[in-house]
Amino acid sequence: MNKQKIALVTGGTGGIGTAICIALADQGRKVIAGYFPPEQEIAEAWQSKHRDNGYEFEMVACDVSDYEASEKMLHDIESTIGAVDILVNCAGITRDKTLRRMTPEQWDSVLRTNLDSAFNVTRHVVEGMSESGFGRIVNISSVNGQKGQYGQANYSAAKAGLHGFTKAVAQELATKGVTVNSVSPGYVKTEMTDAIPEEIRDAIIQQVPMGRMALPDEIAYVVSFLTDDRNTYMTGANLPVNGGMYMS
Repeated sequence: MNKQKIALVTGGTGGIGTAICIALADQGRKVIAGYFPPEQEIAEAWQSKHRDNGYEFEMVACDVSDYEASEKMLHDIESTIGAVDILVNCAGITRDKTLRRMTPEQWDSVLRTNLDSAFNVTRHVVEGMSESGFGRIVNISSVNGQKGQYGQANYSAAKAGLHGFTKAVAQELATKGVTVNSVSPGYVKTEMTDAIPEEIRDAIIQQVPMGRMALPDEIAYVVSFLTDDRNTYMTGANLPVNGGMYMS
């Protein structure tokens, strides 16, 4: 009998991360949601809410921008739950400013959280995945990593970097039964985008041919497709989910 596969979603308590956790659980995975340590109270409330809805998510606190902390997180997961079979690198932040006003801290914090974290976490799962002959790695990028965005030089650079990281690692693991792909959402309806002033939100939506933002479930569906056991021949790909906002 095949064992239940273990999925780790960094940034799992966020808007998109939550939808991904639910989709993977519905796929039959044992899901571990990662969260930023200072947000423990929020994370525990999140876990309780979803437990009431029938989802028994495991939780793990980690600053994934820190290499040693990420190494410890994976060691702890493996010793208490088991080796990670599916990794979704979803942790991310924004620190928006035009380049002439951007501080080194705003640049560094976004690059560390959005790009370095993918290395920090992925580095510690690839060996186990390769040895077992199965692995699914999905990196959550962004439409702005493809087209750029005014005031987001840091975010756009980090998300574009995920594309190169995805393609390089996909080549390294292609013969090991491990696929590595990325998903590039456009603007997604979450608490964060709901907080954007209405006139700015309307201007964003006007740029989208479909005339609306994505729902988190629509992003999660694509992630669950990429992590499916049967999806064995797609690797190094980027799947854009942006309502036609950017077509390549």
